[in-house]
Amino acid sequence: MDLSNYFKSIIDQDQCSVVICNLEHEIIYMNPAAVERYGKRGGAGIVGQSIFACHNRQSEELIRQVVDWFAESTAHNRIYTFHNEKENRDVYMIALRDEAGTLIGYYEKHECRNAETEAMYRFS
Repeated sequence: MDLSNYFKSIIDQDQCSVVICNLEHEIIYMNPAAVERYGKRGGAGIVGQSIFACHNRQSEELIRQVVDWFAESTAHNRIYTFHNEKENRDVYMIALRDEAGTLIGYYEKHECRNAETEAMYRFS
Protein backbone atom coordinates (compact mmCIF):
# COMPACT_ATOMS: atom_id res chain seq x y z
CA MET A 1 0.00 0.00 0.00
CA ASP A 2 1.34 3.45 -0.94
CA LEU A 3 1.01 5.65 2.13
CA SER A 4 2.43 8.82 0.58
CA ASN A 5 -0.99 10.43 0.07
CA TYR A 6 -1.88 9.73 3.69
CA PHE A 7 1.36 11.21 5.00
CA LYS A 8 1.00 14.28 2.77
CA SER A 9 -2.55 14.76 4.01
CA ILE A 10 -1.38 14.57 7.64
CA ILE A 11 1.17 17.31 7.05
CA ASP A 12 -1.21 19.40 4.96
CA GLN A 13 -3.85 19.36 7.71
CA ASP A 14 -1.40 20.49 10.39
CA GLN A 15 -2.24 24.02 11.47
CA CYS A 16 1.41 24.73 12.28
CA SER A 17 4.10 25.36 9.68
CA VAL A 18 6.07 22.43 8.30
CA VAL A 19 8.97 23.19 5.94
CA ILE A 20 10.78 20.14 4.50
CA CYS A 21 14.35 20.34 3.16
CA ASN A 22 16.68 17.89 1.47
CA LEU A 23 20.33 17.47 2.44
CA GLU A 24 21.31 20.17 -0.06
CA HIS A 25 19.26 22.52 2.16
CA GLU A 26 16.70 23.12 -0.57
CA ILE A 27 13.09 23.61 0.45
CA ILE A 28 11.28 20.70 -1.16
CA TYR A 29 7.86 21.12 0.44
CA MET A 30 5.85 23.56 2.54
CA ASN A 31 2.47 22.68 3.98
CA PRO A 32 -0.36 25.23 3.51
CA ALA A 33 0.26 26.70 6.99
CA ALA A 34 3.92 27.34 6.08
CA VAL A 35 2.98 28.83 2.69
CA GLU A 36 0.73 31.28 4.51
CA ARG A 37 3.22 31.97 7.30
CA TYR A 38 6.04 32.74 4.88
CA GLY A 39 3.86 34.57 2.35
CA LYS A 40 5.83 37.80 2.72
CA ARG A 41 9.00 35.89 1.83
CA GLY A 42 7.45 34.38 -1.28
CA GLY A 43 5.18 31.64 0.08
CA ALA A 44 5.05 28.62 -2.22
CA GLY A 45 7.47 30.45 -4.53
CA ILE A 46 10.39 29.66 -2.23
CA VAL A 47 9.99 25.92 -2.74
CA GLY A 48 13.10 24.82 -4.62
CA GLN A 49 15.22 27.57 -3.09
CA SER A 50 17.88 27.28 -0.41
CA ILE A 51 16.65 27.49 3.17
CA PHE A 52 19.62 29.78 3.73
CA ALA A 53 18.01 32.51 1.62
CA CYS A 54 15.61 32.96 4.56
CA HIS A 55 18.24 32.90 7.33
CA ASN A 56 21.22 34.94 8.48
CA ARG A 57 24.77 33.56 8.67
CA GLN A 58 24.46 32.56 12.32
CA SER A 59 21.26 30.59 11.63
CA GLU A 60 22.87 28.98 8.57
CA GLU A 61 25.76 27.74 10.71
CA LEU A 62 23.39 26.39 13.36
CA ILE A 63 21.32 24.56 10.72
CA ARG A 64 24.49 22.98 9.31
CA GLN A 65 25.56 21.91 12.83
CA VAL A 66 22.17 20.32 13.49
CA VAL A 67 22.26 18.38 10.20
CA ASP A 68 25.78 17.17 11.02
CA TRP A 69 24.47 16.07 14.44
CA PHE A 70 21.57 14.24 12.78
CA ALA A 71 24.08 12.43 10.54
CA GLU A 72 26.17 11.25 13.54
CA SER A 73 23.56 8.82 14.87
CA THR A 74 20.14 7.44 14.07
CA ALA A 75 19.28 8.34 17.67
CA HIS A 76 19.72 12.06 16.85
CA ASN A 77 16.35 13.00 15.39
CA ARG A 78 14.85 16.04 17.11
CA ILE A 79 16.32 19.26 18.45
CA TYR A 80 14.68 22.31 19.99
CA THR A 81 15.80 25.45 18.15
CA PHE A 82 13.66 28.42 19.17
CA HIS A 83 10.72 29.70 21.18
CA ASN A 84 8.54 32.33 19.53
CA GLU A 85 7.35 34.30 22.54
CA LYS A 86 4.85 36.37 20.54
CA GLU A 87 3.01 33.29 19.22
CA ASN A 88 3.88 31.00 22.16
CA ARG A 89 5.30 28.39 19.80
CA ASP A 90 8.30 26.14 20.06
CA VAL A 91 10.29 25.40 16.92
CA TYR A 92 12.14 22.15 16.30
CA MET A 93 14.28 20.61 13.59
CA ILE A 94 13.42 16.97 12.91
CA ALA A 95 15.56 14.46 11.01
CA LEU A 96 13.99 12.63 8.07
CA ARG A 97 15.30 9.13 7.43
CA ASP A 98 14.60 6.40 4.92
CA GLU A 99 13.64 2.85 5.95
CA ALA A 100 17.32 1.94 6.43
CA GLY A 101 17.81 4.86 8.82
CA THR A 102 19.85 6.93 6.39
CA LEU A 103 19.42 10.66 6.78
CA ILE A 104 17.59 12.04 3.73
CA GLY A 105 16.60 15.50 4.92
CA TYR A 106 15.04 17.45 7.73
CA TYR A 107 12.07 19.61 8.53
CA GLU A 108 11.18 22.59 10.66
CA LYS A 109 8.19 22.00 12.90
CA HIS A 110 6.31 24.62 14.89
CA GLU A 111 4.34 23.46 17.92
CA CYS A 112 1.83 25.70 19.65
CA ARG A 113 1.92 25.83 23.45
CA ASN A 114 -1.47 27.50 23.85
CA ALA A 115 -4.37 25.42 25.12
CA GLU A 116 -7.02 24.71 22.48
CA THR A 117 -9.95 27.11 22.70
CA GLU A 118 -12.25 25.47 20.16
CA ALA A 119 -15.20 23.51 21.52
CA MET A 120 -14.72 19.76 21.47
CA TYR A 121 -16.44 17.88 18.65
CA ARG A 122 -17.89 21.04 17.13
CA PHE A 123 -19.16 19.96 13.69
CA SER A 124 -20.13 23.38 12.37
